[in-house]
This record gives sequence, C-alpha cells and structure tokens, in this order.
Amino acid sequence: MIFIYKLVYIIVAFKARRERHPEKEVPLRKYAFLIPARNEELVIGQLIESIKNQKYPKELYDIYVIADNCTDNTARLAEEAGAIVSERFNQNQVGKGYALNHLLHIIETEHASEQYDGYFVFDADNLLDENYIAEMNKTFNQGYKVITSYRNSKNYDQNWITAGYALWFLYEAEFLNRPRMYLNTSCAISGTGFLIHADVIKENGGWVHHLLTEDIEFTAAQIIKGEKIGYCGRAIFYDEQPAAFSQSWKQRLRWAKGFYQVFMNYGKDLFHGMIRGKGYRFSCFDMLMTVLPVVIVSMLCLIGNVVILLLVPFEGKALLQSYLVVGAIGVLWIYSLLFGIGLITTIMEWKNIRCPNWKKIFYLFTFPLFLFTYLPISVVALFKKIEWKPIPHTVVKSLDDLRSRS
Repeated sequence: MIFIYKLVYIIVAFKARRERHPEKEVPLRKYAFLIPARNEELVIGQLIESIKNQKYPKELYDIYVIADNCTDNTARLAEEAGAIVSERFNQNQVGKGYALNHLLHIIETEHASEQYDGYFVFDADNLLDENYIAEMNKTFNQGYKVITSYRNSKNYDQNWITAGYALWFLYEAEFLNRPRMYLNTSCAISGTGFLIHADVIKENGGWVHHLLTEDIEFTAAQIIKGEKIGYCGRAIFYDEQPAAFSQSWKQRLRWAKGFYQVFMNYGKDLFHGMIRGKGYRFSCFDMLMTVLPVVIVSMLCLIGNVVILLLVPFEGKALLQSYLVVGAIGVLWIYSLLFGIGLITTIMEWKNIRCPNWKKIFYLFTFPLFLFTYLPISVVALFKKIEWKPIPHTVVKSLDDLRSRS
C-alpha cells in the first residue's frame, strides 16, 4: 500500500500536462556535451549531427566524446563529425562513471577557459530534437541544478522487449517526473539525457558515482543533500533499447544489482532524511520507494516460495492448490494494474510513439509481461556477482527517419 501514492501521481500528471507557462526571454547559458562511447562507430555520427543541428547559438555549446576502451573507429568518426575527442584505455576501472570523470578532468585541465555553466550527459545511441538545448536552458534558468528530460525511443516498434522499455520510460517521464515537478518535489534522472550545473560537478569533485546504476546513485546523493532535480518535458531525445532478451537480461540484471547497491549505500541516509529532513522529506521517501520495491519483492518472492516448498510435504496438495489459486489471482491483479498504466501512457503519448497503430495496441498486452520478467532478474541479482558490460547499439536512424514513422 505504501506505493499507492504513485497512482496519485497519474492524476496529478493530467493537471500538470494542462499547465502552460508564458514564454519569456532567458539568459543563454554555455554548455558542454559529455558523451561516453565504447565501440559506437555505427551510431555516434547521428548523435553528433543532431547536436550540431540544435536551434541554439553554436558558439554556446561544445561536444566532447570520450572513446572509452574502444577497439573500433569511434574516436575517428566522432572527430570527423565535429566532436572534441579523447581516448581512454583502462581495463580496471570500467564503466560510464569512470569515463565521465576522466572526461571532466580533461575539460578542467585542457579547456578550463571555456567556463561552462552546465554539462549535458548523453549515451552514444541517443538523438536530440532540434529544440532540446533551448528548452533545457529555460528550465535551467529557473534555478534547477540538475534536470532530466523527455525520453522517447528509436526502436519502439522492433519487438515486445523494446516496446516494454520504451513504454516504461514514457510513463516515467510523464507520469512520475512531470507530477513530481508540478508538486515541487525532486525528479529522478534515468541513465541518459540530463543536465548538471557546473557547480554540482565542482562541489562533488568530478563524477564520483561508480555503482552499477550510477544514475540512481547520483539521484539519491543529490536528494540527500537537499537538491531538487527538475524535469523538462519539452526537451525530447530518443534512445535505443536492447532487442534481444539475452541483452535485456544482462542489462536489467545490472540495474537490479545496482538498485541493491544504492539501497545498501544510501538507504539509511534516505530514511533519516525522510524522518528528519527539512523541506525534502517527501523527496527522500519517494527515492527510497524507488529503490525499495526491488528489494522487498525479491525477498518476499524468495522466502514465500521456499516456505511453500517446505510445507507442501506436510500439508499435502491442498496447500499447493490453494497457493496456486491465490497466486494466480494476485498475478492477474498485478497484470491488470500494469496494463492500466501502459494503457493510460499509450493513450496520452499516442502521437509521440513512433510505431504503427496496431503495434501500439498489441504491445499494451505484452507490457505487463515485460515487467514481470524483472522478478526472476531481481532474484538472480541477489546472489550473482555482476560487472558492467557494454550493450551494442546497431539502430542507425536520423530524426527524419523517426518522424516518418506512422
């Protein structure tokens, strides 16, 4: 029941979506794009092109790519596309967080005169709407030091796995972060497509978050400090989702393990902030409820099944049959709830989903099944040692390609 408040978010989201703010002139800030890339020669050019095509003064942003342990032509192609490129080779400190910190150090030592106001963080497979910087700049000028944005998908229509990811990210953007912004509580960044004030980087001493889910770790750390993360729904970007279940399993296994790590490292401080914090109690509670479900559901599932297996020899088939009936009812109820979330999101984001209409409807029914697969993933993550592994990106599309989809 403690998670029911997120259903209230959906109601708030409808009101928040109707709110309109008058356009006004704001100062134009200077930004740097930070792009960690590992063997991304297929997609890095499209991202850089979408950044160069921004409707924002070209002299007010630079593009930095860190070719991290690459064995392909990522560095050369990124430089030819117009980025400032550095290479990094370190097999001991592996992961996005280390690459970001290395790149920030290079900017600090070799490009200190640029004096950036903020840093955008993107993955190499992303594409940006041409108004992305301009829209983020408006929210940045409202005083937010960390801002996340609207995440859409390059390959929603590929299969039920990519659609499952994409639909969840749309729900997360419009029915979690938008109502949070409206209610003046903290949003949460999610992997890519966010902006960080230069002061935050300076105060932190670079990028210091190196758990398996560095985005959730960063969010938790900022909320504990009392920082409110903003959301800009008019700043749109697209990313690629894994299409193969084996890749998806590995990626979400890392995410589940990362959630455990964040809970173990930051859960205590989030709880204290929830009880004793001033002005950010609900943000701490909300963040704790973001990482806690994975832990609770995994443990309850594990303990419940072990108990049933132990009792069946003594209680007989009646216990097993009763367990199966109750379990089936519970699964049906959860399926209906998740279907409802997917339905509302699909209806409200119908025009923004780059996918044939019949697939939009079909993938509604597979959306709960995609989320159900998190259960075994979360249980395995409890026991398995997991290391960061790159996910290959192969969907080569431009913005024009996406917009031509019905």
